[in-house]
Amino acid sequence: MTRQPASAARRRRLLWPGGLRRRLVIAFVLVAAVSAGALAVASYLLVRQARLQGSLSASEAQAKEDLNLAETISYPLAASFITAYELRGTHAVMIFPEGRVASDTALAVDPPMPAGLRGVVRQGDLGYQRMQVMGAPYLILAGQVPRSDAELYVFFPEQDIERSLAQLRNTLAGAWLGVLLVAALIGNVLARRTLDPVARASAAARMIADGRLDTRLPTGTPDEFGAWAATFNEMADALEAKIAALDAARARELRFTANVAHELRTPLTALVAEASLLSDQAGRLPAEARRPVELLVADVRRLRVLVSELMEISRLDAGSEPVQLRQADIRSLVTAVVGARGWLDKVAVDGEPLTLTTDPRRVERIVANLVDNAVEHSGRDVRVRTTSDGAHGYVEVADGGPGIPAAQLPLIFERFYKADSARTGAGSGLGLAIALENARLVGGDISVSSDPRHGSVFRLCLPIGLADDVSEQ
Repeated sequence: MTRQPASAARRRRLLWPGGLRRRLVIAFVLVAAVSAGALAVASYLLVRQARLQGSLSASEAQAKEDLNLAETISYPLAASFITAYELRGTHAVMIFPEGRVASDTALAVDPPMPAGLRGVVRQGDLGYQRMQVMGAPYLILAGQVPRSDAELYVFFPEQDIERSLAQLRNTLAGAWLGVLLVAALIGNVLARRTLDPVARASAAARMIADGRLDTRLPTGTPDEFGAWAATFNEMADALEAKIAALDAARARELRFTANVAHELRTPLTALVAEASLLSDQAGRLPAEARRPVELLVADVRRLRVLVSELMEISRLDAGSEPVQLRQADIRSLVTAVVGARGWLDKVAVDGEPLTLTTDPRRVERIVANLVDNAVEHSGRDVRVRTTSDGAHGYVEVADGGPGIPAAQLPLIFERFYKADSARTGAGSGLGLAIALENARLVGGDISVSSDPRHGSVFRLCLPIGLADDVSEQ
């Protein structure tokens, strides 16, 4: 399956619902939508008010003239007077005490007069009301005919006004949608230009985190992003200088440790030989000299172990320890380590057969260090068990000792670290650190758990197959 570049994936994340770029675009579009929408609604309402008010004014003047013309019209003559409205294409109704007379127009029906409007007319005022008649909008103007008991109701059609307002609504709605589209495009361009420096800074920070300490940002713009880039570059320069200094100090430390261990090896070899001679002759020495000789021999042996472990951990730090992978029977290897170290009476070995592709020498060194640590600090109930879960193999070294305090568990694999209960022991404090480095060298790891009531359990985890990071070595 093809893996897409991380930078492209990060750019796409900016367009997700929670992405900063999308939020900026949405905010820009919302501002444009609210502003353009408010302007469109206000414009529509103003135009509508002006058109309706103009229609009312014109119709009111016409209605007043019609009322004056109807002053001399009696009930018998009303029919001919009302028929004249057909020439104007309007509808009119006159209501007399004797009855109701309506023009015969395209309305096809004589609509009932609104009660509210009739009440205004009966008070002697000129009234108006808009209503739908046969699905079409009309403005009704009505009044009392002067010096008569008749009432005149004139229907002025407003279909043209409604059509023009509908066209205006459609035009404003289209313009509003166009504004949204333009706002989205402009917002996207502005958000991209605004966030591009952020994306570049994020990519630069990722590259620095990946080890490319020479990564820098361009500082050509005279704005806040230019100042930010300059500050970022200053930070990168300081970080690069600090890491270079730390690497140099670490290299000097590694060289110093390796040189000290190497320089001590030659005189130590002579000391070991001389201590061995003293040990062989200790029985012939006077009683008062025998104890100092025994202490000297023990200290020389401890010094030999310390120098040997210092040299080993120096090689591990330098990456000069080769890994030779092959099939290994871990259960048999554990049994051989326990037997070769003389721990058969102190250590029990059980578990399932376990075959791994690993470096047997490394595993032997790890198991020896873990079991030696358990025997030294517990001395009882030490048990080594091999298991697997299909993907990994495990070697568990458990003891029935006093356990390790919870506060000390995170430090147990630190170099030269000793728990309080082990300070008087003969160990150098490097055994567990060496075991962990060897485990990582073959693609594994070591974890520890401890209970003051049940002792400690060290668990070595190794891959069943060939680990990628190991196969490249």
